[in-house]
Order: sequence, then structure tokens, then C-alpha cells
Amino acid sequence: MSTEKNISLKAYNTFGIDVRAKEFISVNTRSELKEIVSKSEDFFILSGGSNLLLTRDIDKLVIHLNLKGKEVLKENERSVYVKVQAGENWHEFVVWCLEHDFGGVENLSLIPGNVGTAPMQNIGAYGVELKDFMHELEALEIQSGKIVTFKNKDCQFGYRDSIFKNHAKGKYIITSVTYKLTKHNHKLNTSYGAIQSELERNGVKNPTIKDISKAVIAIRQSKLPDPREIGNSGSFFKNPVISKHQFRQLQHKHPKVPYYIVSETEVKVPAGWLVEQCGFKGRRWGDAGVHKKQALVLVNYGNATGLQIFELSQKIQKEVKERFQIDLEAEVNII
Repeated sequence: MSTEKNISLKAYNTFGIDVRAKEFISVNTRSELKEIVSKSEDFFILSGGSNLLLTRDIDKLVIHLNLKGKEVLKENERSVYVKVQAGENWHEFVVWCLEHDFGGVENLSLIPGNVGTAPMQNIGAYGVELKDFMHELEALEIQSGKIVTFKNKDCQFGYRDSIFKNHAKGKYIITSVTYKLTKHNHKLNTSYGAIQSELERNGVKNPTIKDISKAVIAIRQSKLPDPREIGNSGSFFKNPVISKHQFRQLQHKHPKVPYYIVSETEVKVPAGWLVEQCGFKGRRWGDAGVHKKQALVLVNYGNATGLQIFELSQKIQKEVKERFQIDLEAEVNII
């Protein structure tokens, strides 16, 4: 365990932003993490770097969370409890589950990032959210140095939200997550998005969890750029949830607006549709731009700075607000 000085973080964030860390250290065990945290007054935790926009150099110690490992804690005829360390790649974990015929995570295939950051924003896709199958997690309480267990209900999960983005923000470092997955009679969710049509296109009538995963991967790859080829952080904005009254006003002006019913009083509108209607899809300002296939994704074509991408996001928010009277909220953490 050695500390490096003045290191570029370009390889550690999926936007590929070339900012520098004053100091950098990679920790591989929980005991190493405890030791470093106990000795450091100020630090920045970096995991998969997939939900992050770095707009400046990090003038402090950057701790790269590289905790690895997966283990089955217990199981019965119907369920299995799998404990996964925070530094494991999320999609690789999904693939591992599919190989063992463990169900629950298949709709979240190909989401970038690591296991430890997934609960922070309650990752979700195609009708499934992490809260649907997360059992508990362990986190290092920074002030005390103790490991604290959070049950599902303790995390206060919401739409792309959790306790770790609110009053517990900056107080804990998630070290492992335990998931309750199914072993038989998997509950398949094929009703959201284009999953059903993708299955039909492939002639799949009785889908397995692997079929669901393949369909999700195909859909995502058709719309979303690979961060290894074009710097991006996936969906940049949350899909706004508005009141039914506001939605009726929106629908009156724009009859073809897509939507999803959230509750008796709320409707979710796709942020990508709003951005596209404002004419941003496929546009580029230097190396900062909006992806040509998915307006929800901001991209770095090579040498854009984090500040340039941030300014583009502000421009988009301003245009959407002026045209639709809807506030777009960033899903990405902006540093």
C-alpha cells in the first residue's frame, strides 16, 4: 500500500476527464481502508468513477476503493444471500449471478460502476431498482472507525436516491453489499421499455433470466455509448417526476409526450425526450456534446474538461426549464 503523488485520474473516471489528484492510494482490504481513514484528516473516496463528473483537480488524498470478493452467506430452497465487496464491477457481478442462475439483477445488466456505489443512488433500469433485492450493506463510519450495518429500510431508498446522498452523505464508506436473490421461479420483469419487443424479435417465448439480460444489453448497446470508446457517465439527468396537474398542462401542449404513471398524483417524464425536444441531441461544442442516439447522455469526445461538460449541462437545464417549466436534476455527482 503506497501513496502516489500528482497522479492523473483520467483512467479512474468513465468521462475520461484529465484532472489530477494531489495524492492517490488504492486500498484492497477493509483493514487497509480503516488504517488510511484513521490517519487522514481530509480525503476523497473514488470507486468505479462511473457516476462522477470531475470539474477540478482533487487537492487532497484520493482513496481508490478496490475491495474485491463475492461469497454466498446462506441459502434455502428459494433464496440465496450473496455478499459482494464494494470494489467489484457491477456488470461482472450480474454476469456471475446469471452463471449461477441467481435471479433479481438481470434487468440491471451493463450498468457501469461498482457494487459499492450502487446503493448510494439506488441504481435502476427497466422497471427494477436495487432496493427490490438488496438485503443489507456494511459501511465504515468515518468518525468512529466502526463498521455499521444498514438494513434495506435504513437506507431510505427513493428514485435514484438514498440516505447516503442526504444526511448520511460523507459520513460513511460502503464496504460491502448483501443481496437476496432468487434460485427458482424467478420473477421476470419484461413490461418496461423495449424488453418484450426485443425478446419477440429474437423468437424468445419463455424467457430465462439470461434472456432478459441479453435483451437489456442489446437495448442499452443500441442507444448508449461505451465509456471505453467515448467518455460518458450514462444517464446524466434524472427523469423528472411532476404532478398530474402539471403533466396535463404539458400534454395539452405536447400530445405525444411519453410518460410513466408513478402514483395517483405523480407522473414521470423521460428527461431524454425533454432534452431532445430542445434540439440538443447529437450536438457538439468542441469535445463536449450530447450523444447522437440518446439525448440523456452527455459525452466527452476526447479532450473536454469537466467544467465544459458541466456548463453544457447547465445550458440544457436552462432550455428545458424555459420551454417546459420543468427542472432537470443531475443524476451524476459533480465535483
